[in-house]
Amino acid sequence: MTMFMAMTACSPDSGEAKADVTESAPTEFAIQYTTPVPSEFFQAAMQQGTIELVEYDSKDYTSASRPTTHKPAYVYVPYGYDPSQKYDVIYLLHGWTGVAQEYFLGRNGNSRTGLVNIFDNLIQRGLCRPFIAVSPTWDKDNQSKDWGESTREAAVFSQEYVNDLIPAVETRYSTYLESPSEAGILASRNHRAIGGFSLGSITTWYVFEQAFAYSRMYLPMSGDNWSQGMYGGAYYPDATAKSLADLVNASPYKNDFYVWYAVGTEDVRIDQTHNQALAMAKLTDTFNSTNFSYHMKEGGRHDFNAVWEFCYHALQFFFPPTKTEAMTNYYTRQTRINDVMNDTAFGDYGRLIFPVNTGYWSGTTLEQLQLTWYNYIDPDKTVEVCNYLRTHANDCFIDIYTEEEKQTNPDLRNTGLFFFQGNSNAPFAICNAGGGFSYVGAMHDSFPHALELSKQGYNAFALIYRPGDAYEDLARAITYICDHANELGVNPTGYSLWGGSAGARMAATLGNSANLRSLTGRTDIPQASAVIMQYTGYTTVSQYDGPTYACCGTSDGIASWRTMQSRLESLSALGIPTEFHSYNGLPHGFGLGTGTVAEGWLTDAVHFWQQQSGATAIHSAKSNTKQQNSIYSLNGTRRNAIQKGINIAGGKTILK
Repeated sequence: MTMFMAMTACSPDSGEAKADVTESAPTEFAIQYTTPVPSEFFQAAMQQGTIELVEYDSKDYTSASRPTTHKPAYVYVPYGYDPSQKYDVIYLLHGWTGVAQEYFLGRNGNSRTGLVNIFDNLIQRGLCRPFIAVSPTWDKDNQSKDWGESTREAAVFSQEYVNDLIPAVETRYSTYLESPSEAGILASRNHRAIGGFSLGSITTWYVFEQAFAYSRMYLPMSGDNWSQGMYGGAYYPDATAKSLADLVNASPYKNDFYVWYAVGTEDVRIDQTHNQALAMAKLTDTFNSTNFSYHMKEGGRHDFNAVWEFCYHALQFFFPPTKTEAMTNYYTRQTRINDVMNDTAFGDYGRLIFPVNTGYWSGTTLEQLQLTWYNYIDPDKTVEVCNYLRTHANDCFIDIYTEEEKQTNPDLRNTGLFFFQGNSNAPFAICNAGGGFSYVGAMHDSFPHALELSKQGYNAFALIYRPGDAYEDLARAITYICDHANELGVNPTGYSLWGGSAGARMAATLGNSANLRSLTGRTDIPQASAVIMQYTGYTTVSQYDGPTYACCGTSDGIASWRTMQSRLESLSALGIPTEFHSYNGLPHGFGLGTGTVAEGWLTDAVHFWQQQSGATAIHSAKSNTKQQNSIYSLNGTRRNAIQKGINIAGGKTILK
């Protein structure tokens, strides 16, 4: 990581006395303290954007004759840039003695800085929607100048920003700028931000003062506005704040802007920033929580450590991701499993995402996850599940036991339901992972199933249970969902129970109407309309069993496909609807079977479930129903051929 630890301040060290820092904050105004950038964000992301040089003609606006200048701007273009999409833009201005390239390539221009890695990781991890960032220079020559000339150039940069820089950059890339005219720039202002550090912050305030209408978002860092004179934020904070409020209130955009103001608590320019921020916060009719916030880095100094931290937080605020982006990108294959479990977004339940019984899984990263007795673990599906859970972290986990019950029996803290929400009032499924009644292999054997069911519009729950009390926990889960169906937005009629290995035994046991009544102690809860089982040697047969779909691999050394087929033949003989599939060469624990001969089995199972919607009576043997022998792919279309293996529905071999 490239980092400049001692960036120069806004002005030379003149020895002048500093202004007193205002200590009291306005009533109900909260200073927001930033948190450090996670260390992994400084590492190179897998999906890296590019840095491109844009050269454009401008003018020397410090001279009345306006001589032409030729200037550079360095542009960060996000990974996967697509000209058919539109991108937001942020302009970031350097401080005194700085140069255009230093934000992205360092002063020597030959290595990516930590800020670029932060950009990449914010976008890849779904914390920001993809954006374009621009590092220009307010200096007409892009080289160090004395203080006086630099401040004169910064004071007039707003003209170049609107007249030259915005048109040059935003017509070259796919942005929201439809026309480089004044009307076009105004029309695209909601998708434009400008910020800067030190003298770049002062320049940002000049832009705010002189060209307020052309950008909606502002990120001044460690610097003040000089409308009332140099260091006005420090020495004339109230007058400075009033001047800014007056120009805002005179604008048609007075209700459509945002200032994200920031400084470090140990910054040598805290007096300029802090006094102005608190003075602005007093003018609540103009600056309030809808358009203004003030942030501090505890211990932060006048250097790039603070800049990186402020950008990390502000960019997430300016360019929040869409729901899809957040779900897709936050975690990657290289994310550490412990980082997922300890993610504060999950609160106390993050530890339940992976098996509590740690002796049954291994691997450091999501890509490396291995689970005892399981095969074909798909790292991309693991990443997708984790991203889904994080996106829905506020409402995806449900406690099925009360706090009082958990205090009496602490083991109950290792239980719960993960909710993968489908359509409102659609039927629900409960998915139960296997693990030999020793652990719960949800990441491969129930989370992926629940996620895929939710994509098809069904409400799906993945149960985390106590291996020694699995049937009790499933009974409680069924009871809880049925009792809270309205608030969960699910239809309790026609639900299904799913499971693999030990989880399949759970589904079959609670799918039996007699067991359901016995284990729940209730007669008002309907029997599951379908039981979906994978790879288990369960042999018990009863007239009270539910309609059953089962599948297994022919090379399963734990659960014999012949045993499963024999049980389903017995169920079929009782008039209970059944469907059975065995897949040539597959071992135990193939999960969704992605990339194998079993791929598509889940959608087959969904169609079986759909056919049983009327089979919900308690304590009644099921009459055999006519089976539809179509075989479907994952997208719901009919396949050209059945999977290789034995395929039987209702006791009859399924043909093409």
